[in-house]
Amino acid sequence: MKTKRTLLLLPVVLLMITALFSFKKYTESSPYKCMIQMKNYTGEGAYIVISLLNPKGEYEETLYVQGDDDEWYFDITEWWNFQGKKRANIDAITGATISGGERSISVIQIPKDKLNQGYKIRFETAVEDQGYHKDDVEFELTSENLKSKLEGKGFIRYIRMIPQ
Repeated sequence: MKTKRTLLLLPVVLLMITALFSFKKYTESSPYKCMIQMKNYTGEGAYIVISLLNPKGEYEETLYVQGDDDEWYFDITEWWNFQGKKRANIDAITGATISGGERSISVIQIPKDKLNQGYKIRFETAVEDQGYHKDDVEFELTSENLKSKLEGKGFIRYIRMIPQ
C-alpha cells in the first residue's frame, strides 16, 4: 500500500521540480523613451532593429523592431542570423517602419543589470533597394550614453534616449 502511494506521488513531485526550474529568471528592467530621427532620403520606410549585445559583441536580446512585416527581416542580415535561428516572439516589441526625414518615439525596456557592465545597444537599419547598415548607431550601455544624443552613420540622423 505504501509503495502504491509513493508511485502515485512520484509524478506530482517530478512535475513540481520541473516547474520550479523551468521558469525564466526575472530581470528588472527600466523603460526608456527612444527617439529616432531619420536622415532625409526618398524611398521606402526603414526597418530598424534595436538589440542588446553582450560584452563579447554577441546578440543577447532584441529590444525593439521598427517594421512589422516579417517578410523583410532577413534584409537586416546580422540580426537575422541571430533572430532567424532563435525565433523569439517579437510581436509585442514591433512598430511601423520610419521613412526619410521622419521621427519615431517608442519605449524600450533595458535590463538594469546590464548597465555599465560592458554591454552595448545596436541600431541596425535596412531600406529596400538602398542598403543595410549593421551598426547605424552602436554605443556602450552606460548611464552617460543613455542621456546623450548619438549620431547615426546610415539612415539614422541621431537617436536620443530618455529615462522614464
